[in-house]
Amino acid sequence: MRNRRQLLLGLAFAAPWLVGFVLLYAGPIIASAVYSLTDFNLFQDPSFVGLDNYQRMLDDDRFWKSLANTAYLTLIGVPLGLLLSLGCAMLLNLPVRGQPLFRAVVYLPTILPIVVTTYVWRWLLNAQYGYVNEITGLVGLEPAWLEDPAWTKPAILLIGLWSIGGSTVIYLAALRDVPREYYEAAMVDGAGWWTRFRRVTLPMITPVTLFQAVTSVIAYLQIFAQPFLLAQNRLNQSTAGPDDSMLTYSMYLFQNAFVYLKMGYASAMAWALFVLTIAVTAVIALSSRRWVHYGLR
Repeated sequence: MRNRRQLLLGLAFAAPWLVGFVLLYAGPIIASAVYSLTDFNLFQDPSFVGLDNYQRMLDDDRFWKSLANTAYLTLIGVPLGLLLSLGCAMLLNLPVRGQPLFRAVVYLPTILPIVVTTYVWRWLLNAQYGYVNEITGLVGLEPAWLEDPAWTKPAILLIGLWSIGGSTVIYLAALRDVPREYYEAAMVDGAGWWTRFRRVTLPMITPVTLFQAVTSVIAYLQIFAQPFLLAQNRLNQSTAGPDDSMLTYSMYLFQNAFVYLKMGYASAMAWALFVLTIAVTAVIALSSRRWVHYGLR
């Protein structure tokens, strides 16, 4: 009787989320799975086509282009983001004057609206009057960030790396959670700062690194706002940048659904992205058995 009462009490507290999930998420999820097997353009009744939408992805050059662009951003952005976040966290963990101010400055970009920050960066990266090229021009480097296909993806990465305050704070909490006794023992054994970092710090924060890696990969696989806004032209119509160099997977999915009105094909792309995300997450989780440590050995 008591267990049943506790179960009902727990369900009562979870009821708002459960109701919201069923009404706002479960229905669209099921509908997208059904639409992925149909030819549906929002204005006509869907017609069943089986697996044709999934077969069509294999022959779609823009699909593979969007997947390649997304893979590029993920494979480069995730490691760089983790390294930069950890480096900033270690600097912010130093006992210096003004430490709270420095932490606030690093975290500030994460609370700004992404639309505002992207448009500001679009202005800063302008090849004609942007301040970024005025700085890089001092060393003879003045790339056309938003016009040259070779520099559009680095521009997206630059915006992403500027907003690492959230992951930096998480790493900072992990660093402060490492027991001081381990560092003291290592110093007694004559370990230098690099040995302490490699043998104590890194192993102790690997669980946090696993969390950061998974969430970062998911975020980059779904990246949409930055390339979408950077690729807008003067008529406020979103393109995909020069030579489709800013066409990410989510952008192409959006274009198919709401520009080309191919909702069935877009639903199939959404499920393909879901399977890809699950597969990549599973690979990271399985590999974590080799490098994630939940205690020093």
